[in-house]
This record gives sequence, C-alpha cells and structure tokens, in this order.
Amino acid sequence: MAAVKNVVLLDYGSGNLHSAQRALARVGADVTVTADFDAALDADGLVVPGVGAFASCMAGLRAVDGPKIIGRRLAGGRPVLGICVGMQILFERGLEHGRDAEGCGEWPGVVEQLEAPILPHMGWNTVETPQDTRLFDGLSDQRFYFVHSYGVRNFPLAADGPPSALAKPLVTWSEHGDRFVAAVENGALSATQFHPEKSGDAGAQLLTNWLQTLS
Repeated sequence: MAAVKNVVLLDYGSGNLHSAQRALARVGADVTVTADFDAALDADGLVVPGVGAFASCMAGLRAVDGPKIIGRRLAGGRPVLGICVGMQILFERGLEHGRDAEGCGEWPGVVEQLEAPILPHMGWNTVETPQDTRLFDGLSDQRFYFVHSYGVRNFPLAADGPPSALAKPLVTWSEHGDRFVAAVENGALSATQFHPEKSGDAGAQLLTNWLQTLS
C-alpha cells in the first residue's frame, strides 16, 4: 500500500480552504491547513489556493512569506500546486481593477481581463491538454469548473510557443471568448485556473494524479 502523502493547504487569508481540504482528504491525502513556514516547507506537497483580486492575494501571500516558501520548495524539487488565483499569482504580473501588481514571477506572463462577451467565466468548460500530461492522465474529454474573469492569454514559454532554450512547460488551454491558460505542468510546479475541488469526479482524478507525483 502506498504511503499517505502529507499535504499543506496554505492558509494566507484567500481561498476556498474547506472544500479544497475535503477534496484532498477524499482522494487520500493527509491535509493540514496552516500558514506555518516550516510545515509548508517540509510537507510532501503544498497547495496554494486563491480567490479574489490578484493584488490582495499577493499581499496575503507575502504576509506569510508565501513567495519564499514556494521558491524554496521549487529549488528543492518539492511539488507545489496552485489553484485559481493561486495559479495566477505564480506569473510575473497581474493587471486587475486598474492596478499593476507584481506576482511571484515563477513564470513569465501577465494576468489580464479575458476578452469575452460575458464575464465572469463561470461554470463547466472543456480543456485542450498537451501530450505527456500527468495531471490530466485518464481525463480526456472531461469538463472542469471555472469561476474567473481574468487569466493568462499569452504564455511565452508554452510548449506550442516560440523557440526557447528553457524547458517548455506543458500547458493546458481553454476558451471563453478567447483562449487562456487553464493549467500548467512545469517540473515540481503545477497549477490550474479551474477549481478541481468543485469539478466532481474529474477534479478528484486530477488531484489523485497530482498526489501520485509526490515523492
């Protein structure tokens, strides 16, 4: 029997912590909700949720040394999963409500308002997954639950983007008005714009797939 993985759900004042905690526990993780620096650093996996405005999420994250925790984990190859705005803050910048806010800078790219006739993008949508995906293994043609008005519409390092000497992240796309990043897999760092904890069986399978990447 595989060992139970310890996962810290980072509590920095933003995110649907209870539903994410239940969803992770349901697929077999031992979940701790905390902002403790050492616990977040030492866990098998770290989940960074996020709900609300980009700038306020970054302020809350900085208040608990979240960028340092994420950076140190990634430097050691320790898995991190961002969800919704917890994905967005991993990029360089967010342009929201007239504010230009600095993100964690783990990936290049700008979070900006989607160009769509109806916002927010709320409800179930399909995704376009890349080859060799681990997050979406066994999840072809599934739908996931989104709630957002902002996203990353141009990812310079995407596997289908321009040539680069850097490693190519595996990028999953979706469409609402225009095309936007729905998920990213990049070594130890993964993220989803949608909410796996609200995405039923498909979301549970994705979380299971992520748990299987934890060493």
